[in-house]
Amino acid sequence: MFSQLFHVVLYQPLFNIFVGLYNIVPGHDVGVVILIITILIRLLVYPLTASSIKSQKSLQELQPKLEELKKQYGQDKQKLAQATMELYKNNKVNPFASCLPLLIQLPVLIALYWVLRDGLASTNLGQSLYTFIANPGQINSLSLGFIDMAKPSVVLAVLAGAAQFLQAKTMMRKPAPTEAGAGAKDENMMAMMNKQMLYMMPIMTVVIGISLPAGLTLYWFLSTILMAAQQVFMNKKSKDSKPNNDRAISGEVVNK
Repeated sequence: MFSQLFHVVLYQPLFNIFVGLYNIVPGHDVGVVILIITILIRLLVYPLTASSIKSQKSLQELQPKLEELKKQYGQDKQKLAQATMELYKNNKVNPFASCLPLLIQLPVLIALYWVLRDGLASTNLGQSLYTFIANPGQINSLSLGFIDMAKPSVVLAVLAGAAQFLQAKTMMRKPAPTEAGAGAKDENMMAMMNKQMLYMMPIMTVVIGISLPAGLTLYWFLSTILMAAQQVFMNKKSKDSKPNNDRAISGEVVNK
């Protein structure tokens, strides 16, 4: 039941979009097709991603207060949980919002893997196509005339890892100066954790990407770049709209 639903809701639409774009893209370049699919998916999940980014920033800003609650209630986990939920409620923060885009994109990533596996291998094209999508018969897996999207690519895996590093860098927390107050120690700990993730995730991306088809690694690379661009845009927008006297939060201190 689940596999049938997955096929109808995710795999088949993505497969038909992939083949349909391949039919109309000049030169039938698979790399361009993957680029267009990546942009479409990023636009589709943009509201969820925006909510996730806001939630991550809000959680970072609340971290010192959360540590104060832990010190205040000690081992009383029930009161700590109640106070934590009250803090989230008063600040309109949903701690689970940052995980939602990842949970949604994971099945999309799996479906896209199968689409590229079947599409680039040109197997069973007619069986999954809608009646209004022309069957090209065979799909040329070469992009730009020399990159085989059906085979793993070390270069694209490294690029995907570099993009992951850039994306993590946009969300990295700056160490708090001593002028930031009592929360500086907690913010510095958060900054240290972020720094560890800054290097771990890109390494994992490269290791996993080396074993994947280049088409999927290209999607990973492009999607991460677009995600980083969205984070930079939202951070700039948030910074421009924030009053100067409120910028002592998140480790920044404004000289008055």
